[in-house]
Amino acid sequence: MSDKGAFDTNVLTLTRFVLEEGRKAQGTGELTNLLNSICTAVKAISTAVRKAGIANLYGIAGSTNVTGDQVKKLDVLSNDLVINMIKSSFTSCVLVSEEDEKAIIVEPDKRTTDGEPVENDALQPGRNIVAAGYALYGSATMMVLSTGQGVNCFMLDPSIGEFILVDRDVKIKKKGKIYSLNEGYAQHFYPDVTEYLQKKKFPEDGSAPYGSRYVGSMVADVHRTLVYGGIFLYPANVKSPKGKLRLLYECNPMAFIIEQAGGMATTGSVNVLDIQPTGIHQRVPVVLGSLDDVQEYLAICKKHNK
Repeated sequence: MSDKGAFDTNVLTLTRFVLEEGRKAQGTGELTNLLNSICTAVKAISTAVRKAGIANLYGIAGSTNVTGDQVKKLDVLSNDLVINMIKSSFTSCVLVSEEDEKAIIVEPDKRTTDGEPVENDALQPGRNIVAAGYALYGSATMMVLSTGQGVNCFMLDPSIGEFILVDRDVKIKKKGKIYSLNEGYAQHFYPDVTEYLQKKKFPEDGSAPYGSRYVGSMVADVHRTLVYGGIFLYPANVKSPKGKLRLLYECNPMAFIIEQAGGMATTGSVNVLDIQPTGIHQRVPVVLGSLDDVQEYLAICKKHNK
Protein backbone atom coordinates (compact mmCIF):
# COMPACT_ATOMS: atom_id res chain seq x y z
CA MET A 1 0.00 0.00 0.00
CA SER A 2 1.45 3.39 -0.92
CA ASP A 3 1.74 6.14 1.65
CA LYS A 4 0.24 9.24 0.02
CA GLY A 5 1.55 11.43 2.83
CA ALA A 6 5.15 10.51 2.13
CA PHE A 7 5.45 12.73 -0.94
CA ASP A 8 4.10 16.26 -1.33
CA THR A 9 2.50 16.52 -4.77
CA ASN A 10 1.90 20.28 -4.48
CA VAL A 11 5.25 21.68 -3.32
CA LEU A 12 5.80 25.42 -3.49
CA THR A 13 9.19 25.84 -5.11
CA LEU A 14 11.10 29.12 -5.24
CA THR A 15 10.46 29.36 -8.98
CA ARG A 16 6.73 28.78 -8.53
CA PHE A 17 6.63 31.27 -5.64
CA VAL A 18 8.33 34.01 -7.67
CA LEU A 19 6.14 33.31 -10.70
CA GLU A 20 3.01 33.69 -8.57
CA GLU A 21 4.29 36.89 -6.96
CA GLY A 22 5.30 38.27 -10.35
CA ARG A 23 1.88 37.52 -11.79
CA LYS A 24 0.24 39.43 -8.93
CA ALA A 25 2.52 42.39 -9.65
CA GLN A 26 1.98 42.05 -13.42
CA GLY A 27 5.73 41.74 -13.89
CA THR A 28 7.72 41.04 -17.06
CA GLY A 29 9.19 37.75 -15.86
CA GLU A 30 12.76 39.09 -15.88
CA LEU A 31 13.12 38.77 -12.11
CA THR A 32 11.98 35.15 -12.31
CA ASN A 33 14.62 34.43 -14.96
CA LEU A 34 17.28 36.15 -12.88
CA LEU A 35 16.39 34.23 -9.70
CA ASN A 36 16.28 30.94 -11.59
CA SER A 37 19.82 31.59 -12.81
CA ILE A 38 21.00 32.46 -9.31
CA CYS A 39 19.35 29.29 -7.96
CA THR A 40 21.31 27.22 -10.47
CA ALA A 41 24.54 28.85 -9.30
CA VAL A 42 23.65 28.22 -5.63
CA LYS A 43 22.91 24.54 -6.35
CA ALA A 44 26.29 24.19 -8.07
CA ILE A 45 28.07 25.93 -5.19
CA SER A 46 26.25 23.67 -2.71
CA THR A 47 27.63 20.63 -4.54
CA ALA A 48 31.11 22.17 -4.57
CA VAL A 49 30.94 22.84 -0.80
CA ARG A 50 30.10 19.19 -0.12
CA LYS A 51 32.93 18.02 -2.37
CA ALA A 52 35.44 20.68 -1.29
CA GLY A 53 37.89 18.32 0.40
CA ILE A 54 37.85 15.78 -2.43
CA ALA A 55 38.13 18.46 -5.11
CA ASN A 56 40.94 20.29 -3.25
CA LEU A 57 38.84 23.45 -2.98
CA TYR A 58 39.82 24.34 0.58
CA GLY A 59 42.62 26.81 1.24
CA ILE A 60 43.92 29.98 -0.35
CA ALA A 61 43.82 30.59 -4.09
CA GLY A 62 47.07 32.55 -4.09
CA SER A 63 45.68 36.06 -4.54
CA THR A 64 43.81 38.83 -2.76
CA ASN A 65 40.59 40.53 -3.77
CA VAL A 66 40.25 44.27 -4.33
CA THR A 67 39.52 44.93 -0.66
CA GLY A 68 42.64 43.13 0.55
CA ASP A 69 41.12 39.86 1.76
CA GLN A 70 42.86 36.62 0.90
CA VAL A 71 40.74 34.85 -1.69
CA LYS A 72 39.57 31.33 -0.84
CA LYS A 73 39.33 28.77 -3.63
CA LEU A 74 35.58 28.35 -3.06
CA ASP A 75 35.21 32.15 -3.23
CA VAL A 76 36.76 32.19 -6.70
CA LEU A 77 34.59 29.31 -7.92
CA SER A 78 31.42 30.82 -6.42
CA ASN A 79 32.15 34.25 -7.87
CA ASP A 80 32.64 32.82 -11.38
CA LEU A 81 29.51 30.66 -11.15
CA VAL A 82 27.24 33.48 -10.02
CA ILE A 83 28.59 35.96 -12.58
CA ASN A 84 28.29 33.53 -15.48
CA MET A 85 24.78 32.45 -14.53
CA ILE A 86 23.56 36.04 -14.10
CA LYS A 87 25.08 37.06 -17.43
CA SER A 88 23.34 34.16 -19.17
CA SER A 89 19.94 35.14 -17.73
CA PHE A 90 19.70 38.12 -20.13
CA THR A 91 18.33 40.27 -17.31
CA SER A 92 21.30 42.35 -16.11
CA CYS A 93 23.54 45.15 -17.35
CA VAL A 94 26.04 45.83 -14.57
CA LEU A 95 27.37 43.45 -11.89
CA VAL A 96 29.40 44.31 -8.80
CA SER A 97 31.44 41.82 -6.78
CA GLU A 98 34.02 42.16 -4.03
CA GLU A 99 36.32 39.91 -6.09
CA ASP A 100 36.39 42.36 -9.01
CA GLU A 101 37.94 45.81 -8.79
CA LYS A 102 35.69 47.33 -11.43
CA ALA A 103 32.03 46.81 -12.18
CA ILE A 104 31.37 44.08 -14.74
CA ILE A 105 29.54 45.40 -17.80
CA VAL A 106 27.47 42.62 -19.35
CA GLU A 107 28.14 41.96 -23.04
CA PRO A 108 25.70 43.73 -25.43
CA ASP A 109 24.30 40.45 -26.80
CA LYS A 110 23.29 39.43 -23.26
CA ARG A 111 21.59 42.69 -22.31
CA THR A 112 17.99 43.78 -22.71
CA THR A 113 18.83 47.51 -22.83
CA ASP A 114 19.89 49.54 -25.85
CA GLY A 115 22.07 52.06 -24.04
CA GLU A 116 25.64 51.47 -22.85
CA PRO A 117 25.65 50.93 -19.07
CA VAL A 118 28.47 52.34 -16.93
CA GLU A 119 29.80 51.62 -13.44
CA ASN A 120 27.95 54.58 -11.92
CA ASP A 121 24.65 52.87 -12.83
CA ALA A 122 25.36 50.51 -9.92
CA LEU A 123 25.54 53.38 -7.43
CA GLN A 124 21.91 53.20 -6.35
CA PRO A 125 20.72 53.78 -2.77
CA GLY A 126 19.28 50.76 -0.98
CA ARG A 127 15.77 52.20 -1.17
CA ASN A 128 15.83 51.35 -4.89
CA ILE A 129 16.40 47.64 -4.26
CA VAL A 130 13.82 45.39 -5.91
CA ALA A 131 14.96 42.09 -4.40
CA ALA A 132 17.68 40.84 -2.08
CA GLY A 133 18.69 37.50 -0.70
CA TYR A 134 21.46 35.27 0.57
CA ALA A 135 22.39 31.60 0.57
CA LEU A 136 23.54 29.47 3.49
CA TYR A 137 25.59 26.33 2.87
CA GLY A 138 26.13 23.38 5.19
CA SER A 139 24.40 20.11 5.97
CA ALA A 140 21.44 21.78 4.25
CA THR A 141 21.37 24.63 1.74
CA MET A 142 18.97 27.52 2.28
CA MET A 143 18.08 30.63 0.32
CA VAL A 144 16.48 33.59 2.07
CA LEU A 145 14.74 35.99 -0.29
CA SER A 146 12.76 39.19 -0.23
CA THR A 147 11.15 40.78 -3.28
CA GLY A 148 9.80 43.67 -1.22
CA GLN A 149 6.78 41.75 0.10
CA GLY A 150 8.26 40.23 3.25
CA VAL A 151 10.98 37.63 3.77
CA ASN A 152 10.72 33.96 2.78
CA CYS A 153 13.05 31.01 3.38
CA PHE A 154 13.59 28.17 0.92
CA MET A 155 15.43 24.90 1.60
CA LEU A 156 17.10 22.89 -1.15
CA ASP A 157 15.53 19.45 -1.49
CA PRO A 158 18.30 17.38 -3.10
CA SER A 159 15.86 14.62 -4.04
CA ILE A 160 14.16 16.86 -6.61
CA GLY A 161 16.85 19.54 -6.99
CA GLU A 162 14.51 22.39 -6.09
CA PHE A 163 14.30 25.02 -3.37
CA ILE A 164 11.13 24.49 -1.33
CA LEU A 165 9.36 27.17 0.72
CA VAL A 166 9.80 26.30 4.40
CA ASP A 167 9.17 29.64 6.17
CA ARG A 168 6.79 32.26 4.79
CA ASP A 169 6.77 35.94 5.77
CA VAL A 170 9.47 35.67 8.44
CA LYS A 171 9.36 38.37 11.13
CA ILE A 172 12.21 39.26 13.46
CA LYS A 173 11.47 39.54 17.18
CA LYS A 174 10.95 43.10 18.42
CA LYS A 175 13.64 42.49 21.04
CA GLY A 176 16.17 39.69 21.31
CA LYS A 177 18.60 38.24 23.84
CA ILE A 178 21.75 37.92 21.73
CA TYR A 179 24.39 40.40 20.57
CA SER A 180 26.86 39.60 17.81
CA LEU A 181 30.13 41.39 17.04
CA ASN A 182 33.87 40.76 16.94
CA GLU A 183 35.07 41.67 20.42
CA GLY A 184 38.65 41.07 19.31
CA TYR A 185 38.56 44.77 18.31
CA ALA A 186 37.43 45.87 21.79
CA GLN A 187 40.49 48.06 22.39
CA HIS A 188 39.61 49.99 19.23
CA PHE A 189 35.89 50.46 19.95
CA TYR A 190 34.43 53.94 20.21
CA PRO A 191 32.84 54.83 23.60
CA ASP A 192 29.26 54.33 22.36
CA VAL A 193 29.92 50.69 21.43
CA THR A 194 31.77 50.05 24.68
CA GLU A 195 28.87 51.48 26.71
CA TYR A 196 26.29 49.48 24.78
CA LEU A 197 28.20 46.24 25.38
CA GLN A 198 28.52 47.05 29.07
CA LYS A 199 24.74 47.42 29.29
CA LYS A 200 24.19 44.09 27.53
CA LYS A 201 26.70 42.22 29.71
CA PHE A 202 25.85 43.87 33.02
CA PRO A 203 22.24 45.12 32.89
CA GLU A 204 21.46 47.75 35.50
CA ASP A 205 17.77 46.89 35.62
CA GLY A 206 18.32 43.39 36.98
CA SER A 207 17.37 41.65 33.73
CA ALA A 208 19.35 38.72 32.36
CA PRO A 209 22.47 39.63 30.39
CA TYR A 210 22.53 39.08 26.64
CA GLY A 211 24.30 36.06 25.22
CA SER A 212 27.16 36.55 22.78
CA ARG A 213 27.31 34.72 19.46
CA TYR A 214 29.75 35.52 16.66
CA VAL A 215 30.67 33.29 13.73
CA GLY A 216 32.63 35.78 11.65
CA SER A 217 30.49 35.18 8.56
CA MET A 218 28.07 38.04 8.03
CA VAL A 219 25.49 35.79 6.38
CA ALA A 220 25.54 33.28 9.26
CA ASP A 221 25.47 35.96 11.95
CA VAL A 222 22.68 37.98 10.31
CA HIS A 223 20.64 34.85 9.64
CA ARG A 224 20.80 33.86 13.29
CA THR A 225 19.80 37.41 14.24
CA LEU A 226 16.84 37.21 11.85
CA VAL A 227 15.67 33.87 13.27
CA TYR A 228 16.26 34.44 16.99
CA GLY A 229 16.25 38.22 17.29
CA GLY A 230 18.89 40.43 18.84
CA ILE A 231 21.49 42.68 17.30
CA PHE A 232 24.41 42.33 14.88
CA LEU A 233 27.11 45.00 15.00
CA TYR A 234 30.04 45.77 12.73
CA PRO A 235 30.53 49.37 13.82
CA ALA A 236 33.21 51.87 12.94
CA ASN A 237 36.25 51.81 15.22
CA VAL A 238 39.59 53.57 15.58
CA LYS A 239 41.25 51.21 13.08
CA SER A 240 38.36 51.34 10.58
CA PRO A 241 36.66 54.73 11.04
CA LYS A 242 34.60 54.24 7.86
CA GLY A 243 33.51 50.73 8.80
CA LYS A 244 34.60 47.43 7.30
CA LEU A 245 31.65 45.88 5.44
CA ARG A 246 30.81 46.92 1.89
CA LEU A 247 27.64 48.96 1.32
CA LEU A 248 26.43 47.75 -2.09
CA TYR A 249 26.71 43.98 -1.74
CA GLU A 250 26.88 43.33 2.01
CA CYS A 251 25.13 46.02 4.05
CA ASN A 252 22.35 47.05 1.65
CA PRO A 253 20.99 43.56 0.89
CA MET A 254 21.03 42.55 4.57
CA ALA A 255 19.48 45.87 5.63
CA PHE A 256 16.71 45.36 3.06
CA ILE A 257 15.94 41.86 4.36
CA ILE A 258 16.01 42.92 8.02
CA GLU A 259 13.69 45.88 7.35
CA GLN A 260 11.32 43.65 5.37
CA ALA A 261 11.23 41.36 8.43
CA GLY A 262 10.29 44.27 10.72
CA GLY A 263 13.76 45.10 12.03
CA MET A 264 16.09 48.04 11.56
CA ALA A 265 19.54 48.69 10.04
CA THR A 266 21.65 51.77 10.73
CA THR A 267 25.19 53.09 10.57
CA GLY A 268 24.69 54.73 13.94
CA SER A 269 23.69 58.01 12.33
CA VAL A 270 21.55 57.16 9.27
CA ASN A 271 19.52 54.24 7.99
CA VAL A 272 21.73 52.06 5.79
CA LEU A 273 19.22 52.02 2.93
CA ASP A 274 19.18 55.84 2.79
CA ILE A 275 22.89 56.17 1.94
CA GLN A 276 23.76 57.43 -1.54
CA PRO A 277 26.75 55.29 -2.60
CA THR A 278 29.89 57.05 -3.83
CA GLY A 279 31.87 53.98 -4.91
CA ILE A 280 31.14 50.34 -5.71
CA HIS A 281 33.38 49.08 -2.89
CA GLN A 282 32.41 51.77 -0.36
CA ARG A 283 32.54 50.60 3.27
CA VAL A 284 30.13 51.69 5.99
CA PRO A 285 29.46 50.82 9.66
CA VAL A 286 26.40 48.66 10.15
CA VAL A 287 24.21 47.75 13.13
CA LEU A 288 21.06 45.76 12.42
CA GLY A 289 18.52 43.50 14.06
CA SER A 290 15.49 43.71 16.34
CA LEU A 291 13.86 47.13 16.40
CA ASP A 292 14.08 47.72 20.17
CA ASP A 293 17.72 46.58 20.33
CA VAL A 294 18.86 48.82 17.47
CA GLN A 295 16.95 51.79 18.86
CA GLU A 296 18.61 51.28 22.26
CA TYR A 297 21.99 51.37 20.52
CA LEU A 298 21.00 54.54 18.62
CA ALA A 299 20.00 56.26 21.87
CA ILE A 300 23.51 55.64 23.21
CA CYS A 301 25.06 56.87 19.93
CA LYS A 302 23.01 60.06 20.14
CA LYS A 303 24.19 60.67 23.72
CA HIS A 304 27.85 60.32 22.73
CA ASN A 305 27.56 62.42 19.55
CA LYS A 306 25.92 65.48 21.06
